[in-house]
Amino acid sequence: MILIMGVSLYTSRVVLEILGIEDFGIYNVVGGIVVMASFLSSSMSSAIQRFLSFELGKNNLVELGRVFSMSVNIHIIIAILVLILSETFGLWFVNNKLTIPENRIYAANIVYQFSILTFLVNIISVPYNAAILAYEKMNIFAYIGVVEVGLKLLSVFALMWFGYDKLALYAIFLFLIALLIRGLYGLYVNRSIPDCKHAFFWDKKLFKTLINFAGWNLWGNLAVVTYTQGINILLNIFFGPFINAARAIAFQVNSALNSFISNFQIALKPQIIKSYASGDNEYMQTLIFGGAKYSFFLMLLLCAPIILSTPQVLSWWLGTVPDYTILFCRLVLVESLINSISGTLMAGVQASGKIKLYQGIVGGLLLLILPISYAFLQMGYPPETTLYVSISVGVLALVARLIIVSSILRFSKKLFIKRVIIPIVLISGIMISVGITLTEILDGSISRFLIANTIITFAIIFLIWFVGLNKMERNFVVKKISNSFFYKRG
Repeated sequence: MILIMGVSLYTSRVVLEILGIEDFGIYNVVGGIVVMASFLSSSMSSAIQRFLSFELGKNNLVELGRVFSMSVNIHIIIAILVLILSETFGLWFVNNKLTIPENRIYAANIVYQFSILTFLVNIISVPYNAAILAYEKMNIFAYIGVVEVGLKLLSVFALMWFGYDKLALYAIFLFLIALLIRGLYGLYVNRSIPDCKHAFFWDKKLFKTLINFAGWNLWGNLAVVTYTQGINILLNIFFGPFINAARAIAFQVNSALNSFISNFQIALKPQIIKSYASGDNEYMQTLIFGGAKYSFFLMLLLCAPIILSTPQVLSWWLGTVPDYTILFCRLVLVESLINSISGTLMAGVQASGKIKLYQGIVGGLLLLILPISYAFLQMGYPPETTLYVSISVGVLALVARLIIVSSILRFSKKLFIKRVIIPIVLISGIMISVGITLTEILDGSISRFLIANTIITFAIIFLIWFVGLNKMERNFVVKKISNSFFYKRG
């Protein structure tokens, strides 16, 4: 993940340099139109992984194979529906509603078409990815992830060698990479997970079960996609593609850092589902509480130095920093810190299968972000207002998640607050004070940058050790380090 993060950030810089700020913004807003349809596959992905992990927890391999085959069939149907929607309403929206310079309309349409193809390939990949996750083959994601970012880096350098429109060519390269990665995932599943062999058949009852579960996931994912890509479109309409470029850079920084948390929580999710299926509620609660707390601490370790030194980091990384990028970057990272607490809570409620109330309320809250943001932009507020709205609603959504999930899984809200929220709030409050003090010594020089970030990193580690971890957790860490040390010496 460290290698992937470094290559991804470097690739983003080179893409920005080669495409330019305007084309970079166009790519992100046009490609975002297709991403809006991703809530369909995201909803199914959660449903498939839940049912595959659940059947593994019960050791019912026959039903597991049926779930996998049925999920592939469903995704073929979803791909057809997305293609129809994208080539009708989506195509009309790109050419009639987005703010795109007239001389870039042709390139934008090429980007849109290849973004559709890329998305269709990714839809078909969903059941195969879910199978790998259910079997907890996390190393495969690491290997294929390294291959993917390496190919993306090569494709960026290849843009310098061809005279064709670089914006359009970039979209074509990403489609070809997606096609290859899809083939690698499919090849691994077919060869290494014999229980997940696709067969064309139709089971009406299983279809209904998967769709009912996915339907409420659909609502939640629709809310997330609506406020992320919807805000991107709003900013394009109100401020043009240059603001989209600034927002895209901020979200790429966030995506690179957040990949650590995502993969940490991906590793926990199958264990949470399997422990629920086997009736081991105590272990499930330990995973939910610990996962929420450790996710935040890991994200804080990654985000704090970036938030502290955003102007210097972006200047060294990009050279020319588009307007609003620094503020966008800081606010997006703050939002991710808040959201990092929720991952294991969501995994817990999905394990139970009782997602109707959860998705209904949380999805409803997240959907409010878009109309509230639109209202503020209509009144003349600046673009960063959209992120302030998103952060505020994110806090409310976290509270709602805790109330609902604790009721469904029957664990104590007070215990979650005591073990997770209070340590997080204490450490965050101290780090804000330390960060404000350290900003005074930053002057753009590398030496002061290193000193300030070394101080804040060690301060976070110190606080996590003495405030964030209890005695049992500290003993566990010491034991693991000792075992690893003596194992290597032996």
